[in-house]
Amino acid sequence: MGKIVLVTGAARQLGGRFVRRIQRDPGVDRVIAVDAVAPEHELGDAAFVLADIRQSAIARVLAEYSVDTVVHLDVSAKAVGAGGRTTVKETNVIGTMQLLGACQKSPAVQRLVVKSSTNVYGSAPRDPAVFTETTPPKSLPSGGFAKDAVEVEGYVRGFARRRPDVAVCVLRFANILGPEPDSPLADYLSLPVLPTVLGYDPRLQFVHEDDVVDVLEIASREPRRGTLNSGTFNIAGDGVLLLSQCSRRLGRPTVPLLLPAVTWVGSALRTIGMTDFSPEQIRLLTHGRVVSTVQMRETLGFRPKFTTAETFAEFARSRGPGLLPPERVARAVGRLAELPSGGGPAGTTHSTHSAR
Repeated sequence: MGKIVLVTGAARQLGGRFVRRIQRDPGVDRVIAVDAVAPEHELGDAAFVLADIRQSAIARVLAEYSVDTVVHLDVSAKAVGAGGRTTVKETNVIGTMQLLGACQKSPAVQRLVVKSSTNVYGSAPRDPAVFTETTPPKSLPSGGFAKDAVEVEGYVRGFARRRPDVAVCVLRFANILGPEPDSPLADYLSLPVLPTVLGYDPRLQFVHEDDVVDVLEIASREPRRGTLNSGTFNIAGDGVLLLSQCSRRLGRPTVPLLLPAVTWVGSALRTIGMTDFSPEQIRLLTHGRVVSTVQMRETLGFRPKFTTAETFAEFARSRGPGLLPPERVARAVGRLAELPSGGGPAGTTHSTHSAR
């Protein structure tokens, strides 16, 4: 008999893509797609179950279908539909607790895959240049989705101790982008003008939606020879981009503001519903974050098809032209770079703290 895979968060675009992909795996007999709202996209031959993982009914779903593999994708910074921050937090934290409790009681469950985020490392002034999976954060996230992710991972570690017979894989994704992104950062990058923090040019990493689906498939099945898909792995495309490079490639001008003003603008944008410009996102856009992907390559055996730059290029094409054509922005930047700077000889550059 093949695997019986349960996927949470099936109503999300990413969840729907993975549900359709995993059905093509010859080692999978059946896919159970679960969400609290009905999806607007096709799920192929998967059985859709309308269930809220915050409720104990998820245990009956696991038992009824004899699920042996659980892929938990319903950990996100944005709600599906009209839900707000409270709904998101409850789904992330309470939903994960209920799901793990159901998995603990089910003897059939043999593998658990959890979608997490590099947000667990936070963003702080004294952060290391590169985070590895074992690097503790300099400052634990105090709220928002980052704190949710920290709590989720804590519950997953507890589950792994109680059920050592279950193979557990936690995937910490960098910022996910592509043609159809669904994240607060994608909303921010889609603004006609990008408010930035004066004096900072943070380094950012991205991972393509296609690579996310690929690595989830690797994590949900038996490991290939010479690899191990149990443990915690950073997932990101090669390379980094500065926020200034992102704005130029989008053709969207930036408005550098003092940090208090950025916080005020973020609150205003959140109030009118344009984007969830949360404090954690402001910290990311101040200090940036870069993670090591050595374990992803050497242990998990996964090599992304898209680099960070290629991922961003796909996203930029999907957004359409900004206020300023990228070619025009590039020419203007080039001309400015040729001018003598006020603090030194021509061609001298000054890096900000975040571009270490």
